[in-house]
Amino acid sequence: MENNNKQNITIDTTVNAPVEKVWEYFTKPEHIIKWNAASDDWHTPKAENDLKPGGKFSFRMEAKDGSFGFDFGGVYDAVETNKKIEYTLGDGRKVTTTFSGSSNATHITEVFEAEDTNPIEMQKGGWQAILDNFKKYTENELR
Repeated sequence: MENNNKQNITIDTTVNAPVEKVWEYFTKPEHIIKWNAASDDWHTPKAENDLKPGGKFSFRMEAKDGSFGFDFGGVYDAVETNKKIEYTLGDGRKVTTTFSGSSNATHITEVFEAEDTNPIEMQKGGWQAILDNFKKYTENELR
């Protein structure tokens, strides 16, 4: 019997940039390919993003040495520009990302349903590392 009581994991960061720029860098494929990795030995060579309800996204994530790779994708459930993105991953898990900004700082919170394969701390660490990488990339680009 399937267990629908998935545990929610929450991660967050504050990016020192206006919400419009943070939104652009978070959602545009030409930026996604530059920050979407949990560590330096991974990268995202390809990203497609149709940012609208019912739109699909697909990010190709690969180890730089070519040893492993996978497609991270899903379908958008709701999109509120500069405020919120909700989507369902290919495996059925739900994710909500919210953006709240004041002038030159934008707080991002991501809540996602845990998967059953990896420990919660590992999942949280991986997603947080990607979000931290996004913060670093965005702040460096806007310097």
